[in-house]
Amino acid sequence: MAVAGGELQYERRGAGEPMLLIQGMGAHGAHWGEPFLASLQRDFELIVYDHRGVGGSAPQQDDVTIAGLASDAIAMLDALDVPAAHVLGVSMGGMVAQELALAAPHRVRTLTLGCTSCGGTQSKAIAPEVVQRLTAAVLSRDRERMLRTGFELVLSRAHTSGPGHYAAFEAAARRAPAGIPVLLSQKGAADAHDTYARLRGLRIPTLVIHGTADEILAPINGELVASLIPGARLELLDGAGHLFFWEQPQRSAELVRRFALATGVPSSP
Repeated sequence: MAVAGGELQYERRGAGEPMLLIQGMGAHGAHWGEPFLASLQRDFELIVYDHRGVGGSAPQQDDVTIAGLASDAIAMLDALDVPAAHVLGVSMGGMVAQELALAAPHRVRTLTLGCTSCGGTQSKAIAPEVVQRLTAAVLSRDRERMLRTGFELVLSRAHTSGPGHYAAFEAAARRAPAGIPVLLSQKGAADAHDTYARLRGLRIPTLVIHGTADEILAPINGELVASLIPGARLELLDGAGHLFFWEQPQRSAELVRRFALATGVPSSP
């Protein structure tokens, strides 16, 4: 799909009201996990796409911003002739979803923000020891070490200890992995993200989901986001890590499904 400055890989699957899924840093469509997508597509037409420079999308030409990535999401809806959609964004994708909703609230039927942050000085930053582990893994340029470190940090200890769980994570991660320049560019965009002073102006039905064992973005970030958006509902998943939808796909999909169908703004005739 052509957008300003490049081509974005996308997939449409399922039937029902449209739902746009926005992934996090370095992640592509496979990182949603088939169990989660299969559960959602029974009730929604899913629009799953890859950010610039990630997965099957064209290489990233310049540094990105969260607002710029939100413009890509809006361009995706325009190109697919979707006037409004349910929007689900996780991690950095949750930041993109916030900017999308702020820039074009009429395009968003419901907003679900998972494992994300509003940024700014009020949010809780990633713990220094986590940053050190990730930095050391990236600087090592050892792909296996990077995968193993990511696996251990984005999923709960209870999940990572399960048999076969690493193999499934590794299989998704090895499909068109994002390059280090793309990861650094996205990290810079996420670090600069700040919607703290603007979220109070949103008037969109919003669900915030966060795992209580999230080591990347502490759950207090989800609590803050939910407290800022008028009427937002907060769901804390006990024991789940950063990628709660990967660990608990059926439960996560059911939360998203029930919220979207019960509170969504109907499409215009």
